[in-house]
Amino acid sequence: MYIQTPAFLTPFEARAILFSAIEPGHFFWTAQILQFGPLKTLESILSGEYPAEKTKTIITSIRAADVGQIIYEIEKVGAKFLTPEHEHWPVGVNQLANPPIGLIVKGDSTSLTTPALAIVGSRKPTNYGAQVANDFARAFSDLGWTIISGGAYGIDSFAHRATLQANGRTIAVLATGIEVAYPKSNQKLFDEMLVNGALISELMPSENAVPSRFLVRNRLIASIAKATLVVEAAFQSGSLRTAHDAAELLRPVMAIPGPINSVMSQGCHRLISERAAELITSVADAVEFIGVKQ
Repeated sequence: MYIQTPAFLTPFEARAILFSAIEPGHFFWTAQILQFGPLKTLESILSGEYPAEKTKTIITSIRAADVGQIIYEIEKVGAKFLTPEHEHWPVGVNQLANPPIGLIVKGDSTSLTTPALAIVGSRKPTNYGAQVANDFARAFSDLGWTIISGGAYGIDSFAHRATLQANGRTIAVLATGIEVAYPKSNQKLFDEMLVNGALISELMPSENAVPSRFLVRNRLIASIAKATLVVEAAFQSGSLRTAHDAAELLRPVMAIPGPINSVMSQGCHRLISERAAELITSVADAVEFIGVKQ
């Protein structure tokens, strides 16, 4: 049973409790944890040191929490809870202004420490976009890179599948809990990824999707990857958020050009015209731009 005073908890347990109670990507709380550590932050929350409007909902969750049950819920689905002290923690996320409190990982957690290319784009790509995603995923898999994306329909799925077909490693960063397939029709794809890759989430295993969580998870894709490739994207697109997150971290960002009258290429053209991404027309271009060692 959860004991309210942090004096009886380890930093790992305190972080697990905060993870279960705080919405991912929260700038204030991640800053507090970075500055004071999970034990001190948890103690300060429970002792009323923060304004009530910041802590009311969180305190309710914390007081109802049982750290043993939290860990059990994670481990019973075959996943594990990673904290920054873990050897497989993706160190790129530490550069974020709002790094994750922890990560739930199912599959091969060593894939989080390998060089990764993010391939992102439209959920409704053209045949051209699908083929480009396929080609780049296969090529970078052959170079020994991990392919990371969001597990969504469209470009994400094409990149994940092509990587698996090339016997490469691929990671999906989910906007749901690890046990909630979203979209449901990708359940088989997610299962296949566990053999040579991983599923990652900042949420407890049974948490469902809400719109804000998709944008928040995009920062993880950008920060875990060493470079980001936008294949096709509308003028207003979540993929552009991933690209801008990567650019803020000073990571290479690339965009594939398309027909000037294609709605699905407007986002890529916008990135290129704003000089937020490098125009890429071939795998060789990407390899040279990123500086991949072959």
